[in-house]
Amino acid sequence: MKLKITCILILLLNNLLAQERVTSVFGEPSKEDFNLEFYENDPEAAGVVLFESGVNTVKALNGTTWLIKKVHKKIKVIKAKGFKHGTIDIVYYKNKIEEEEVKRITAITHNGSQKSYVEKDNIYDIDINDDVSLKRFTFSNIKDGSILEYKYTITSPFFFSLNGWTFQEDIPKIYSEFFSEIPGNYIYNRSIRGKKKLYINSSEIKRFCFTLSGFSEKSDCEVSLYAMKDIPATKKENHMLSLNNYTSNLKFELMQYNGFYTIKRFSKTWKNVDKELKNDLNIGKELGYKNFFEKNIPSNILSETDELAKAKKIYHFIQQHYSWNNEHDVFTSVDVKNAFSKRSGNVSEINISLINALRVAGLEAYLVISSTRENGLPTKSYPVLSDFDYVLAFLKIDETTYLLDASDKYVPFGVLPFRTLNKEVRVLDFKNDSYWFPIQVHAKNIDYIHAQIAFNEEGNLNGTVNNTKTGYKAIAKRETIVNKSNNDLIKAKETNIIDFKITEYAIENENNIEKPLQENYNISYETEIIGDHININPFFIQNNLIENSFKNEKRHYPIDFGYPMSTSYLLKIDLSDQYKLAQLPKNKSIELPNGLGSCTVLYSASNNNVNMRFSYKLNVSSFNTDYYDYLKEFFEKVVEFQTKDIIVLKKI
Repeated sequence: MKLKITCILILLLNNLLAQERVTSVFGEPSKEDFNLEFYENDPEAAGVVLFESGVNTVKALNGTTWLIKKVHKKIKVIKAKGFKHGTIDIVYYKNKIEEEEVKRITAITHNGSQKSYVEKDNIYDIDINDDVSLKRFTFSNIKDGSILEYKYTITSPFFFSLNGWTFQEDIPKIYSEFFSEIPGNYIYNRSIRGKKKLYINSSEIKRFCFTLSGFSEKSDCEVSLYAMKDIPATKKENHMLSLNNYTSNLKFELMQYNGFYTIKRFSKTWKNVDKELKNDLNIGKELGYKNFFEKNIPSNILSETDELAKAKKIYHFIQQHYSWNNEHDVFTSVDVKNAFSKRSGNVSEINISLINALRVAGLEAYLVISSTRENGLPTKSYPVLSDFDYVLAFLKIDETTYLLDASDKYVPFGVLPFRTLNKEVRVLDFKNDSYWFPIQVHAKNIDYIHAQIAFNEEGNLNGTVNNTKTGYKAIAKRETIVNKSNNDLIKAKETNIIDFKITEYAIENENNIEKPLQENYNISYETEIIGDHININPFFIQNNLIENSFKNEKRHYPIDFGYPMSTSYLLKIDLSDQYKLAQLPKNKSIELPNGLGSCTVLYSASNNNVNMRFSYKLNVSSFNTDYYDYLKEFFEKVVEFQTKDIIVLKKI
């Protein structure tokens, strides 16, 4: 029987090598390479990649088809003191049966005509987990002006590991290319991510390029070349989602293999994925422990008649029963019954237990797979399960929906941990089709401070402070005060302000996470008398002033705070017939466009009292880069409002 192989082009045919391709001979840096003293596109860079290439081909060896990947990289060290790329990690994959093999590693440090090679004994393996390992080595004799060059080959039986190419990293690159020559019976989905445009994007058919032993007919291949030039370094900025979302890279995912007698599909529709996960031992099976949870959920919880109240009781039961082991393990190592017995588990085990318990109670609950902020946004055009690193629970009561995560003991019902706030999730309804669902971020994240102070006979200020926090503000505070004594918490506050003393410190609702967290305490503050005047900074009580995180001239990536927030600070000073007002700051305000945020500070004096009301609001959680200049100015003013104003009082 003759093997019929058809080459299917995924990308439109472009003019091959329409742009000039850059080449480099390994081990022979050019005069221009040595003469480069700084990279003009990034003068502060400690180093720059001069040349980088990846060549991916398929070869038949000893009756087996292998994916062959060859990499060549050349880096110029500009400032050795700040250079952080002298240690190289080469990732390779394995399983219980097969593994990739990293071969022919050659690494050289060029210092003029002097060459220092990395010895084989200095190349070693590091096992990350059961599936991933590293080959690691470190260049020697690195100096200002050194050129570091290395190459290696990976032979792989795993055709899913044609995982593309990362053009952009945390070091700038002058030229980077990815070349592939793949037989037409291997069909891949491809996607390009990032704003940087390809310098070369070309594909063509190469006739009769591949054959298997025992078959006379040869296969055509698709030959592709992708390249970028003058690639800026990725630099993490404050308040953003994962850099992975914005890094320029090319992804390959094996979609289909046309074999001798059958067609094997790897990349599937969501309908295919839903069916597989429903029957998966780590997912579908673990959702089926009805009898187990009927026996282990307290009867007084299951007998609750109000559905929302019952759901909350179940959520808090699972939340308090488990301790999260800080592991995710979405599709592997899930054993709900064992985890329940140990009272400890990964995110999947905890939240699948929650789903089981909700279903036992007669509630409509589904499994959710998601990707954390750190991991990056998942691909939406087709299912890529490796994009997901987290599991949540989805609950529907009447027409109201809730996303739940019982792994964090400080997160209230219906609120998600900050790490999970990453745009959208995938709800797996195994009776119907799965679907994307937007994360509705908890809206009321308030820090409310109310201070009332008065002068005592010695001319110092005494008073009370009540500080109430809700939402993510309360979650963050609860995480900082756990296992700390009142004395520890008092010292932490007092160290931020000179001559500031706290007494009678108390916390309300520390363990009742469904209620606002409240700190109540008395304060005393020694004022500084200059002549017959006292200058008072109205924000002296706050040890968590709002700061300006936006100081760079430009912003490259969207801004994401995670959640909307507000701070209100009310201060009342009773002058106690000892002082009179000499100078009161002016009222001030600033607003972001389209009502997206505001900050005001209002001062007033009446009945021998001085009052201040400070109000700060961010009404949305994310902004595109067009708002950067507005945000920069906004926060500059917010800082100014908190630090420049002085209330001046005069002794009567």
